Amino acid sequence: MVDTEVLPRRRSRWPLYAVPAAVVVLAAGWSVFWFVAAGRIDTELDGWRDREARSGRVYDCAQRKVGGFPFRLEVDCVGASVALAAQTAEQSASNTPATARLADIHVVTQIYDPTRIIAEFTGPVTVADLGQQPSITANWTLGQASAAGLPTAPQRVSLAFDHPSVDLITGAVAAPLLRADHLELHARLAEGSTPDNPVVEAVLQLVVAKILGVHPVLQNPFNTDVRVRFRGLKDVSPKPWPVRFREIQAAGGRIDITQSRFEQGEVLALAAGSLSLNAGGKLDGQLAMTVAGLEKIMPALGLDRVLDQGLSQGSVDKIAPGVSARDVNNVLGALDRAIPGLGNLARKNANAGLAAGVAMLGQPTTLEGRNAIALPLRFVDGAMFLGPLQIAQLPPLF
Repeated sequence: MVDTEVLPRRRSRWPLYAVPAAVVVLAAGWSVFWFVAAGRIDTELDGWRDREARSGRVYDCAQRKVGGFPFRLEVDCVGASVALAAQTAEQSASNTPATARLADIHVVTQIYDPTRIIAEFTGPVTVADLGQQPSITANWTLGQASAAGLPTAPQRVSLAFDHPSVDLITGAVAAPLLRADHLELHARLAEGSTPDNPVVEAVLQLVVAKILGVHPVLQNPFNTDVRVRFRGLKDVSPKPWPVRFREIQAAGGRIDITQSRFEQGEVLALAAGSLSLNAGGKLDGQLAMTVAGLEKIMPALGLDRVLDQGLSQGSVDKIAPGVSARDVNNVLGALDRAIPGLGNLARKNANAGLAAGVAMLGQPTTLEGRNAIALPLRFVDGAMFLGPLQIAQLPPLF
């Protein structure tokens, strides 16, 4: 009898190599995919630049780098510049382009979700008219932007700056225009918007901000949160803002202030309502406003001169048809005489009398537990009126 020995079956080693091989293949495929995507960056950026150029904004980089392998796409634009034309009503009228120059823009997107973009800006930025020295300079400690959607159909855009500062330059002298702890600006398409009838929502937030040389009220630190809806736009394709405002006016659209909040020391004001644009590009309309601490900002609003000058019938007719200017002035004069001390002493305390006079034109109410007054904030051909009192004149938007 012959014994036969059964040899053990040799196990295949291919699984030992299959996983590493698959990893190598996937890595190679991903690398090819990344480099193809990176190679398309120049094409996509050039297309975006062409679209922006049609809106009067021409972007350029002294040096452009692409990186971020393996999971991100990063673009560095060193020595960034943008030539701006017809971006404001004043620029459109003068036909004088300006150029903004920035040290660096760093843009990042995840390669698996290129519709979401984050950017970081390195200041300072300078703005100069063609062939002139810079007239504006701005800086910040941190500047960021984010966007969602395709370049041809953006859904949301946001800007945020920590400690922004803006100066106006005259000759060799820089005069401060804006100082703030924080600034944010957000814009998005409202829910339910259609491509041929978009509604754009925008939010502006300023924290511990001062705006100098514009209006006395804004020279002391304040916080504000303004939420706006623009109705009457044709589309969201790139174009100068004066063109957009013309579209709104031609379509009979409006600018809805859905919420605005202003805080400054003991002053708190809320306002909401709708505004329209007339043929001259100036604002018309009315906001329902509630103010607590109105008497604290009377001098800054220039209302301390009303007792001396009075109101003309023409100014009253613009904002309160049917109301007699004589009656308004008599009320204010009577309040002035009612202040203890009369004469010069009364004039020194006129702010309290004026606050009471404005209060008589509104309705007493409360605001966050404080005594307040509800009264209209009217816009008539760009002039801003608090009750019957003009407090500012706004420039045309186109």
